[in-house]
Amino acid sequence: MDGKQQAQGCFPQGHYRELVTRYDAEQRAAWCYMRPASRPCYTPELISELEHFHRSIEQCVRHETEHGKRSGLRFLVVASRIPGVFSLGGDLALFLTLIRAGDREGLFRYAKACIDLLHVGYHLPITTISLVQGDAFGGGFEGALTSRVLIAERRAQMGLPEILFNLFPGMGAYSLLARKLDPARAERMILSGRMYSAEELYEMGVVDVLAENDQGEEAVYAYMKKYNRAHIGHEAVHKVRRTYHPISYDELMRIVTIWVDSALQLGERDLRVMERIARTQEKLAILRPVVEEQQLA
Repeated sequence: MDGKQQAQGCFPQGHYRELVTRYDAEQRAAWCYMRPASRPCYTPELISELEHFHRSIEQCVRHETEHGKRSGLRFLVVASRIPGVFSLGGDLALFLTLIRAGDREGLFRYAKACIDLLHVGYHLPITTISLVQGDAFGGGFEGALTSRVLIAERRAQMGLPEILFNLFPGMGAYSLLARKLDPARAERMILSGRMYSAEELYEMGVVDVLAENDQGEEAVYAYMKKYNRAHIGHEAVHKVRRTYHPISYDELMRIVTIWVDSALQLGERDLRVMERIARTQEKLAILRPVVEEQQLA
């Protein structure tokens, strides 16, 4: 069995409601497009399907490695099927309900599911790529940062607005940004609450590849070809990076605990700000079918 056939054997064949998946045999790449059925954010349903997809790939690759085979699968690309949006982040409507009910267990369950997804994605034994072609806010930015390589189109905007409602991004942003930049710059970004252009983030070193608008997928394929010409060296550097700056599950869990405790302290004024931002998620959910229909026309 050649590498391409092995790679296809590692591609999850399950049916997903919130994801669109495909396998590229030529590049040995699994593509996963987020398409949440409700709001364009990390709903519990989307998180569950993403984790299942990631773990299916992880189990298959590790199984082959344990049996002396080198998996043919080299890449996992995560992108979005929502026009102009990668992800608007955490499920704010759910947060509001849980915080007002004082439901600590519910908040912790959601946050733990997020870091479970981050942890498996961050440690996948293949090259992961986030393709950001639109807005990635809050948890959406965190999700994009999880991949080894972040490719963004010029029109993309990314940022962490949680401080606007007196909270902080608690599902990986600090851990990921502090390693990609440094703790001081990570804190400045988190506490600013501002949106950054893809070009700004490229200059900072957060975005790895800056693509022209509507050329994101071409940029991904160009990266894959460059990687394949020196894949042993690329893999070695990635392993060194994770050896030098590992992210432990314990670290993520301790930060999540701080996030849950902080969320339960928010007052009504803070929750009203969160509510206004949540309405943006809802508005896009209503408009999305119209936009998709226009694109197909």
